[in-house]
Amino acid sequence: MSAGHLPILQVAIPLIAAPLCVLLRRPGLAWAFTTLVSWALFAISILLLIRVLADGTISYHLGGWAPPFGIEYRLDAVNSFVLLVITGIAAVVTPYARQSVAQEIAAPRHNLFYALYLLALTGLLGITATGDAFNIYVFMEISSLASYVLIALGPSRRARAAAFQYLIMGTIGATFLLIGIGLLYMMTGTLNLADLSVRIHEVPDMRPIYAAFAFVTIGVLIKLALFPLHIWLPNAYTYAPTAVSAFLAASATKVGAYVLLRFVFTLFGQEFSFERMPLMEILMPLSLVAILVGSGVAIFQTNLKRLFAYSSIAQIGYLALGISFASTSGLTGAIVHIFNHAMMKGGIFLALGCIMLRTGSVELSALNGLGRRMPFTMAALVIGGLGLVGVPVTSGFVSKWYLVQAALEADLWPVALLILLGSLLALIYVGRVIEAAYFRTPAPEAPAYREAPWQMLLPTWILIAASLYFGVHTEITVGVAERAAATLLGGAS
Repeated sequence: MSAGHLPILQVAIPLIAAPLCVLLRRPGLAWAFTTLVSWALFAISILLLIRVLADGTISYHLGGWAPPFGIEYRLDAVNSFVLLVITGIAAVVTPYARQSVAQEIAAPRHNLFYALYLLALTGLLGITATGDAFNIYVFMEISSLASYVLIALGPSRRARAAAFQYLIMGTIGATFLLIGIGLLYMMTGTLNLADLSVRIHEVPDMRPIYAAFAFVTIGVLIKLALFPLHIWLPNAYTYAPTAVSAFLAASATKVGAYVLLRFVFTLFGQEFSFERMPLMEILMPLSLVAILVGSGVAIFQTNLKRLFAYSSIAQIGYLALGISFASTSGLTGAIVHIFNHAMMKGGIFLALGCIMLRTGSVELSALNGLGRRMPFTMAALVIGGLGLVGVPVTSGFVSKWYLVQAALEADLWPVALLILLGSLLALIYVGRVIEAAYFRTPAPEAPAYREAPWQMLLPTWILIAASLYFGVHTEITVGVAERAAATLLGGAS
């Protein structure tokens, strides 16, 4: 099977489609066109992953210029897996978005919404596919700028404040990243990641490299929203349109985790990052605090979007914790959690959109007795929540199994206990949702809500069903994650 021009098409198609969306004045046409593009990108990502698993790394040279002189798109088991996650989420969220967007955004802005959605998708795909450090920054800015506007399109005035807060933090993160990349270029004369990974260890004066490592790491951690650099995330997820919350929660922070993996293991290398620099000593405590604080704060939230936003902070902690182990089990747990959390959290936010459509609210009190009135929506929300807890047969259990295994292999049993404590805290806030939906009675004046339309339920259940399927059948996800971990740790690609 030939990959041909699929690597560049993965990025070029949504980039070209975005301005075309602006010309489609009818909301239905813009939505249909965006859905077609999303599914085409998903098909391309599947073909690329199959090719990488069969034949190894794909190197695509833009403009016929061989790297390191030309820009290269380089796909291995790591980023081809992340591409599959991003496009899979987009392919599910876009069909769902039609009714959700119609409720939350004025009709004249629908074509602009889909254009920005495609631009955000372009940026995420470009970050993941490129083998050029400066292009990571460029695509990160494309994705971020589109995301700021998407968040600001939320129905509440607070959405504009949330977008501005994200803009400030995102600009700081991008500036740190750019300074780090500039230092690397100054000392090595190259921006190609593969070439950088060789030349970086030949630099006579390593002090600028140490500074570059610090700048890059902080910049990426802001984008990843790891505690305490997470302050932009709760408001962004809470006040954005529901389809945007689902898309960003399931994809944007996962790309941040990928960038951290790529810089730490591919560019700087494991020995530099964990022996010459104290990354483990910094990343592991922050990750554990993120798990406990994110879950602890979530317990006290009454707005469900904010509750699951704080839950995302905890789940980002699990991702970063896996990276901090710098072991096969740890990286396998982190990489498989990129996939698993995308399915679970994407399905949860889509279920919240169904609740918003029928009740007009995502307050916890709106769930009272809703388990009997909207049984399919509430079942999806509860199953997704149990996945966050890590209940067996859900995909969340698989991720935490590998993280606990990594902790025990490193003889860090207190870390394993804290992982389990994080699951118990998650059980409390998921329990509050279950209690309201199934054990409380609705207010006497509450109307008899109908179940959400199938056009929204079907995408929701595709993600929830996937989280259950891959919680039992782990051969594909864990197999790819183990191969990706071996690639990052210096094994065959």
